[in-house]
Amino acid sequence: MKAIRRFTVRPVLPETLLPLTDLAHNLRWSWHAETRELFQSVDPEGWQAADGDPVRLLGAVSAARLAELSGDRRFLRRLAVAVADLDDYLGGGRWYQGQESGGTLPAGIAYFSPEFGITAALPQYSGGLGILAGDHLKAASDLGVPLIGVGLLYRHGYFRQSLSRDGWQQEHYPVLDPDELPLALVRQEDGTPARISLTLPGGRALHAHIWQARVGRVPLLLLDSDVEDNDTAAREVTDRLYGGGSDHRLLQEMLLGIGGVRAVRLYCALTGHPDPEVFHTNEGHAGFLGLERIRELEREQGLGFDAAVEAVRAGTVFTTHTPVPAGIDRFERALVARHFGDGGELAGVPVDRILELGAESYPGGDPGVFNMAVMGLRLAQRANGVSTLHGSVSRGMFAGLWPGFDAADVPITSVTNGVHAPTWVAPEVVRLGARQIGAGRTEDALSVGGSQRWDAVADIPDQDVWDLRRVLREQLVQEVRERLRASWRQRGAAEAELGWVDSVLDPDVLTIGFARRVPSYKRLTLMLRDPERLRALLLDPERPVQIVVAGKAHPADDGGKRLVQELVRFADDPRVRHRIVFLPDYGMAMAQKLYPGCDVWLNNPLRPLEACGTSGMKAALNGCLNLSVLDGWWDEWFEPDFGWAIPTADGLGADEDRRDDLEANALYELIEGRVAPRFYDRTGGTGLPVRWIEMVRRTLVSLGPKVLAGRMVREYVERLYAPAALAHRALTAEAARDLAWWKGRVRAAWPRVAVEHVEALAAAPVDGTAELGSTLTLRVRVALDALAPEDVEVQAVAGRVDPQDVIRDARTFPLKPAGGPDLEGRWVYEGPLVLDRTGPFGYTVRILPAHPLLATPAELGLVVGPAAGEAGPGGGVVLR
Repeated sequence: MKAIRRFTVRPVLPETLLPLTDLAHNLRWSWHAETRELFQSVDPEGWQAADGDPVRLLGAVSAARLAELSGDRRFLRRLAVAVADLDDYLGGGRWYQGQESGGTLPAGIAYFSPEFGITAALPQYSGGLGILAGDHLKAASDLGVPLIGVGLLYRHGYFRQSLSRDGWQQEHYPVLDPDELPLALVRQEDGTPARISLTLPGGRALHAHIWQARVGRVPLLLLDSDVEDNDTAAREVTDRLYGGGSDHRLLQEMLLGIGGVRAVRLYCALTGHPDPEVFHTNEGHAGFLGLERIRELEREQGLGFDAAVEAVRAGTVFTTHTPVPAGIDRFERALVARHFGDGGELAGVPVDRILELGAESYPGGDPGVFNMAVMGLRLAQRANGVSTLHGSVSRGMFAGLWPGFDAADVPITSVTNGVHAPTWVAPEVVRLGARQIGAGRTEDALSVGGSQRWDAVADIPDQDVWDLRRVLREQLVQEVRERLRASWRQRGAAEAELGWVDSVLDPDVLTIGFARRVPSYKRLTLMLRDPERLRALLLDPERPVQIVVAGKAHPADDGGKRLVQELVRFADDPRVRHRIVFLPDYGMAMAQKLYPGCDVWLNNPLRPLEACGTSGMKAALNGCLNLSVLDGWWDEWFEPDFGWAIPTADGLGADEDRRDDLEANALYELIEGRVAPRFYDRTGGTGLPVRWIEMVRRTLVSLGPKVLAGRMVREYVERLYAPAALAHRALTAEAARDLAWWKGRVRAAWPRVAVEHVEALAAAPVDGTAELGSTLTLRVRVALDALAPEDVEVQAVAGRVDPQDVIRDARTFPLKPAGGPDLEGRWVYEGPLVLDRTGPFGYTVRILPAHPLLATPAELGLVVGPAAGEAGPGGGVVLR
C-alpha cells in the first residue's frame, strides 16, 4: 500500500549532542576530514548506509546509540573540538579580510548559477558547470570572500543513471525532500516562510520559497516553486535540472535571475548581510537578473532605461562557459515578449528594449530568437572565459557584438578555472603532505596555494610516493567491483553469474580514467576507433592497460546514449571485461574515488571545444598524470615533464572520420610507445618506476598551485570583482544619466567620424625598410563631427605583419591633438611610433570612444580606421 504523504521522523538529540545538528547543516563537513570522521564514529555502518551524509545519518541513528554517545567523554571532547574549529573558521579573519584594499573590495557579491555541485548529499548539479560553481563557493568561503550563492532547488535533481541489459542508458528521477537535505527554510521575522513572487501572463503568479544551504561562510539560496499557493504548472517549474521545453526553461531562468535578485534583497534585509555591490552570473541562464536590477533602479531612483542599463552594467560580471553557439540558451522572441509584455513580469520596463538586449543583431544572427548569452554580455561591463584558449574562442564567437574590432580586441578576458583541493584531494594524499610539511601548511597549500609549500613535495621519498599510488589504485579497484556488481544486478543479472566481477581490474596494472558528460564533442568512443588495437593494449602480456569509464548523456540526447551503449557493449565482452569497465551514475561520490585511483587521466575532446576541463585538474592534484588533447587548461599549462599531449588533426574541415582516425591512432601510439613503457620501467635497481614517480612529483609541484580554486577566486576578486565594485560606486544616478546621454551622443555622431589623412613626418622608411630603434612621427587628420577630443582616443596600432599584411602581436601608441580644429572643424593628431621589432612591420591608426567610466575603449563597439587611399607622403597604412 502506497503512502499518500511522506515526511521524516527525526530522533531527539540529547542536549550534549545538539551541536551535531549545526555541524551537519554546514556543508563545510564535505571538505573537512575531521568533521566527517566524527560523524562516521557516530555509527560506522549507518554512515555507510547514509552515503556519507550527516543529515541522513542523524535521521536514522538509534536512540540507544545517541544515549550512549551523550555519556561518552572522548566523543564529547572530539565534538567540542569540531565545534570550536568551525566557529573559528566562520568568525576568524581570512585572506580577504587581510587585504590592504583601501575600501576598494566589494562588501558583498552575489553569484548566480543554474546548478551547484557542493556534495553528493545535495544533488543539484549535472556536470562541470555545477561542480565549478560549488568549488567557487567553497574557495570563496576559505578565503573569506563575502559571497552569496543563488540557484534553484530541483525536486528531482538532474537524474540518476542506470543501464538496461543491452547497455542503453535509463533515467530515474527520485524525489528529493528538502527536509532530508542539509537545508533550512529562510523565514520572516514572524516565523513564516520567506517567499518571492513573479507575475505570469494570464493573471497567474509564480511563488517560491527560499532554502538556505550553508557552504562554510557562504550562504547559498535555492528557490523552490513547490509552494501550495502555486497552480500545478507553477509548482513544477523547479522540478528538474535542464528539463522541460522552452517555456519551462524560460520560467526557470526568470525565477533564477529575477526571483534570485528578490531573494537576495529579502535575505539581506532579514539577516543584515551586506547588499551585493557586484552581481556575477555564471553562464547566461541567470541573465535576467540584470532586468530585475533595471526595474529596481527605474522604480527606486527614477532612472530611465538607458541610464539604468549603465548602472547595472557597472557592477555585473558575466562568465561564459560554452565554446559553441549550440550550448547557449536561445528562446523565441515571441515567447519572451509574452512573458514580459502586458500583464507579465517587470511591468513598466519596455518590452521592446528587453528584446533588444537579447537580439542577435549581427551578421549570421537569427532575428527570431532571444539569446541569453548576448543579453548577459550586453548587461555586464566585465566578461570572461574560463581558460586562456577559451577566452580567445569566446572573443571570436561573440565578435559580432563589437563590429569593426579584431577578435583580439573584443573585451572578453579569461580567468582559468580551478578546483577546490580540500574537496578533491584524497585523505591519503593529504596525510602524506602533512607528514612532509605539517598539517597547517598542507591545509594552506590546498586552500590558498603558494609554490613554496608545493615545492616540498620534491622531498618525499620515491617509495612513499609509489606506495601511496598503489593504495589509491587498490581502493579504486575495490570501488569499481562494488559498483560494477550493483550495476549488473540492476541490469537483471543473477548473483550466480557475477563471479567474474571479483577479478575485474588489478591494483598493479596501469589504470586510465575517462569520466565526463557525453556530448559528441567530448568523444567518449574515440578509444574504440580501432577495437582490435584497443583490445591488444588491454591484454598486453607485459604492459597491460586497464580503463575505467563513466559518464551521463543528456536524457534527450539519443546520440549520446548510443555512444554510451557502444562503450558498454565493448566493455561487456568477456575477453576484456576484466580490463575495461563502464560505471553508470557518474557523480561527485564516484569522482572522489576515481580521480585519486587512476594513474592517467584521458581527455580527447574536439579542439577547441573544451572550455576548460577541470576533471584533469582534480586528477593532477592526486598525482595522476594527464593524457589530453591540447584544449582548455591543458593547452595553457602543459609541459612534457608532467604529462602527454595528444596531437590533433586540425584543418581537415568536414572530414570528421579521417580526423578521428588520425587522432585515435595518435592516442594508441602514445599509450603503446610512451605511457605504458614509462609506467612499467623498473630499471635503476630500486624496483620502482623512478621516471614515472618524478613525473608525479612534477605534476604536483608545477600544477598544484595553478589549478586551485583559491587561485581562481583571488583572480576574480582582483581582476573583476574589485574593479566592478569601484565602477558600481562611481555610477551614481546622476553619473549613470550622464554616461547614458554621452553614449547616445557618441553613437549619433559616429557615422561622421573619420580618419581623413595619415602621414609620417620623420625617419620615414626608404625603399620599404627602416632601422631598428628608429622613430616615425605620425600625423593624422581626423573628422570628429560634434565630438570633442576628450570624447575620443586616437591610436596608432603597430606590430609585425603576416604575408597578408595583418598586424600580429599589436601594440597601441596614443596620438595627441597638435592644435585646435581647422576652419573645417578637422583635428590634427601627432605622436611618435618607435620601430622596436625587426622583420616585416606595419602600422595603422584608429579612433575609439573615450570616457573615464568605460571599462575598455571597445565597450561601445565603435571604431573608425583609415579608408583606402588615406595615407599621405612618406606614410602608408602598412610599412615593411
